[in-house]
Amino acid sequence: MKNQIPTEQPFYGIAAVSFTNVKLEDNFWSVRIATNRTVTIPYGFKKCEEDGRIRNFERAGGMLAGGYEGEMPFDDSDIYKIIEGASYSLQTNFDAELDEYIDRIINKIAAAQEDDGYLCTWKTLSPDTSPVDWVKAGPRWNDLGNSHELYNVGHMYEAAYAHFQATGKRNLLNIALKNADLVALSFGPGKIPNPPGHQVIETGLVKLYRVTHNKKYLELARFFLDQRGNAEGRELYGTHCQDHLPAVEQKEAVGHAVRAAYMYAGMTDIAAIMNDSHYQEAIDNLWENVVEKKIYITGGIGSRHGDEAFGENYQLPNLTSYNETCAAIANIYWNHRMFLLHGDAKYIDVLERSLYNGMIAGVALTGDLFFYPNCMESDGKFEFNHGSLTREPWFDCTCCPTNVIRALPFVPNLIYAQCEDAMYVNLFIANKARVRIQGTDIQLEQRTNYPWDGKILITVNPQINEDFAVKLRIPGWVTDKPLPGNLYYFLDENPQAITLKINGESMDFEIENGYAVLSRLWSKGDVIELNLPVPVRRVLAHEKVEENYNKVALTRGPIVYCAEWPDNGGKVLDIVLPDDTKLIPEERQGLLGGLTIIKGDVVNKYSQKKEFIAIPYYAWSHRGPGEMAVWLLRK
Repeated sequence: MKNQIPTEQPFYGIAAVSFTNVKLEDNFWSVRIATNRTVTIPYGFKKCEEDGRIRNFERAGGMLAGGYEGEMPFDDSDIYKIIEGASYSLQTNFDAELDEYIDRIINKIAAAQEDDGYLCTWKTLSPDTSPVDWVKAGPRWNDLGNSHELYNVGHMYEAAYAHFQATGKRNLLNIALKNADLVALSFGPGKIPNPPGHQVIETGLVKLYRVTHNKKYLELARFFLDQRGNAEGRELYGTHCQDHLPAVEQKEAVGHAVRAAYMYAGMTDIAAIMNDSHYQEAIDNLWENVVEKKIYITGGIGSRHGDEAFGENYQLPNLTSYNETCAAIANIYWNHRMFLLHGDAKYIDVLERSLYNGMIAGVALTGDLFFYPNCMESDGKFEFNHGSLTREPWFDCTCCPTNVIRALPFVPNLIYAQCEDAMYVNLFIANKARVRIQGTDIQLEQRTNYPWDGKILITVNPQINEDFAVKLRIPGWVTDKPLPGNLYYFLDENPQAITLKINGESMDFEIENGYAVLSRLWSKGDVIELNLPVPVRRVLAHEKVEENYNKVALTRGPIVYCAEWPDNGGKVLDIVLPDDTKLIPEERQGLLGGLTIIKGDVVNKYSQKKEFIAIPYYAWSHRGPGEMAVWLLRK
């Protein structure tokens, strides 16, 4: 379509190959993305109609009588996130009816926008009455630590970018730019000094900069980040909002995990685009802290229920773990940017773990039930999912369902990346793709049954013979690292070796920054054959993670496994899985959408023998509430 932006991160040294150039042909992600398109997107719009989120725009625009409807100040953002996901879907599966429906909603958003560009329906409709007791009522920009005015429009900027990219239409983009111009007029040096309480406007402003090349949007994004920890002219919000220290001085991930990861993504944008070494050092330190001390084996982040926050170092409880779905998604966005900045596969290792476990566990296979938190253990009694023991159809705070909607269509964008003379293969998903390197068009075809099988065939078809490098990611989980860092480690070595062939001939290779680098003159029909062994691996946690003392987790490839009650005689918390128990993977096409289980013979705490079955963590809680555990007793 017209007006498309060819790559997702043109201002980084490495650019993602846009999902518009990638057509999935696999049986794992294609099914989920199709369900998102056919079920979750229309379901989300329908729920927003029923719950008044769309009516709020109509009322703020004078199209309908009445006051603000809803319990949260950030309800506007749900509409924007669904529009973003729907726009990404339009790019790969154009739907005229959906396109027209989005335009009708955009007309309502335009009506709700005030003359000078301001846009926040609850403030427009009821500035003297707050929807919740933890937000102070008052005029615009009042109580910015809680009001979510800037958070809402940040998601609107992201949606406007996606919609413009998908359709070439400027109707939502013009609304976003008009609002961003007002924000730039209102905030900055010598103006309002307060940053938003909840980050995301920073990455949204960078998207507007990418569309317009107007540096004021980039500089405004940096201003909001620079204001963190700056008490001049205002009161700091504290650690919950990462507003306790200047951004460049922060070394430990603290506070609300979603806010934090969105902020770190914005900081990575600034580090890359503005070539800022101080920002780069800060995000490197923060990333090290997260992967060394604060991430779950599923790639989830944020261990505390009370404030949806990171805990202390090594504080990673299982039953009461939080792991908000939004946080896993924010972690993916951040790590993708870290890869584009540094070109190191370790960031994709984190991204992949979050993708296959922390994120997709948040939505049912049917596409219409959701987890807000994602626990590592369930006793069948603790109602961890905001008052429920299993996935729910919707929430008063619907940030997680709508975030899933925008994240799933973006997955093909994560598979490949490129720089001037090299192409990166980051994720192993069957697809056909088009890239252009050194002026030469190249067709790629990737065939694989990943994640269940580690055999990957990549056919390289350059238009003419061309000399460039193909960089194949060699995941850390194949060798010695379930995740980067020392927080988790394998109990034993992988007994099988990686093999790599080109046109049937075995190749010796060295690993550079996590990639096997294949530099050669490529000809049409060249075939790369990469075999990544995927045996069942036992994972142990750092000794300082007290909850996992004497416990083991199971992984196979990028998939984290759990034991769930329906497969294990109704109970799993009494299972003992000795280190010498033989564990066998077995394909089960008829179970939970088709997957590979792990089975073996174990005992319980009372030395009674029982058959043991583990399923992928993402698939749990589809058969009613009950016991589940990722970490199992070893003795």
